[in-house]
Amino acid sequence: MQEALYGPGGFYVRGEGPAAHFRTSVQVSARYAAALAALLRHVDAALGHPGRLDLVDIGAGQGELLSQLLAVAGPALAGRIRAHAVEVAPRPAGLDERLCWAPVPPEPITGLVIANEWLDNVPLDVAELAAGGPRLVLVDTSTGAERTGPAVTGADLAWLHRWWPLHRAGDRAELGTPRCAAWAATIGRLDRGVAVAADYGHRRDGRPLAGTLAGFRHGRPVRPIPDGSRDITAHVAVDACAAAGVAAGAAATLLTTQRAALRALGLTGQRPGLQHADRDPAGYLAALRQAAEEAELTDPAGLGGFSWLVQAVRLPIPEPLARLASVPGGVRQDSSGPGVAAGRAR
Repeated sequence: MQEALYGPGGFYVRGEGPAAHFRTSVQVSARYAAALAALLRHVDAALGHPGRLDLVDIGAGQGELLSQLLAVAGPALAGRIRAHAVEVAPRPAGLDERLCWAPVPPEPITGLVIANEWLDNVPLDVAELAAGGPRLVLVDTSTGAERTGPAVTGADLAWLHRWWPLHRAGDRAELGTPRCAAWAATIGRLDRGVAVAADYGHRRDGRPLAGTLAGFRHGRPVRPIPDGSRDITAHVAVDACAAAGVAAGAAATLLTTQRAALRALGLTGQRPGLQHADRDPAGYLAALRQAAEEAELTDPAGLGGFSWLVQAVRLPIPEPLARLASVPGGVRQDSSGPGVAAGRAR
């Protein structure tokens, strides 16, 4: 998976960008950036309006989200933003010069970190329960044929027992140790600020028995053969990543759904009243389009079902997200469900 996604000629280093193969919330609507801009303003206020405000996008694609955020932030705030696009692909031609481009996040960070559909592409191994215990699954990269390999040991075995115990022969799990480490490293780079991971995920009481490993190419699901020609992805064990973030220094945690988070940040999806259609037809159509985009972003059966993991370092969870549910140093879900997306816009 590592080689197929990030090795020479890998899926994410070819430079064409994820938008050539699937739609994320960023491609669905600039309203997603508007919601994150609202969150950024709350983080900025909690920080006391510092002279330099870091804005970091991990897995930046072609820099679309950061460009949109700078456009809607307003001149006063945008003038203090230091925008960091974290991406292994080459910097796109003609990108806004205000965007710093690097394969790793900066350090230290004072501000907001956004990881939109990043953790699901952090490479991992798959385990399957066999007669003698859990074993790694090996795959032929030319045919996709699978077989069981060596036993799961060490940190992966400990993670499996804690976060994704297997009960019946043939049950599978995606070993989330690398993702927990990646998220912990992100939290560790924060001096003061907030990090948000938006992804489709699951929690310990609702792990899928067969796992979630999947492949996508040109907008269609394909077999997850790690040959470099397709995206290889798996849902995120968000509760395990949250615990890793707490261990890395997060002082407060919110684990909720994208629907709940975006609605708290002002995206209601509410249709405009028909009485406006006659008075201002163009404005009515624009408002109707915005409502449709917000509805797609917050659809609980799609993008709205994504998990949002929000963690803060040396700050509280920002308002208005703090109203959903937050526990200092802990994890608590809101009332809108387990945060498992039913599907991906890919």
